[in-house]
Amino acid sequence: MSTAPATPPARTVASTQSEMTEIILPNDTNTLGNLLGGRLMHFIDLTGAMAAYRHSRTHVVTAAMDHIDFIQPVHLGDLLTLKSSVNRAFSTSMEVGVKVYAENTRNGTTAHVASAYLVFVAINELGQRQRVPQVIPETPNQLRRYEGAQRRRENREAEAARRKQAQLETATRLAAESAGK
Repeated sequence: MSTAPATPPARTVASTQSEMTEIILPNDTNTLGNLLGGRLMHFIDLTGAMAAYRHSRTHVVTAAMDHIDFIQPVHLGDLLTLKSSVNRAFSTSMEVGVKVYAENTRNGTTAHVASAYLVFVAINELGQRQRVPQVIPETPNQLRRYEGAQRRRENREAEAARRKQAQLETATRLAAESAGK
């Protein structure tokens, strides 16, 4: 009898949606009063993890921040709202999209200030990979993001293979140079 857990039932994109709001305080900003990029990346990672947790219902770890666009600065005193959802689930990993908006609290205007794609891997308490449910896109926008996630995954895999080959070539060259001395 197998003790391997079965794949959990599929879940909708809507069931993974998460949102977080932060006020930008002085310790979040640089000397110009703009939100630090690293702090924004931290908020993005947290919000993305919330969607991944909701989808997988187990521990998750960040495997990659695949892409991030800083569109415009976020200022001291702005309200930052981050919205995330799982774009696609693979066997043990999930791509999560995060959109970030800043609200100027003085005039009430809101602007899209950043977007990112992250990859999370589901693990158990022992750090072993866990299978995740498939995700069900229900709207045209969700379907577009679902299909885009597959292309981004293929690009990540191709880039990983390219880096591995470059490392192998470098190691081979260094070994040959070392042997020739």
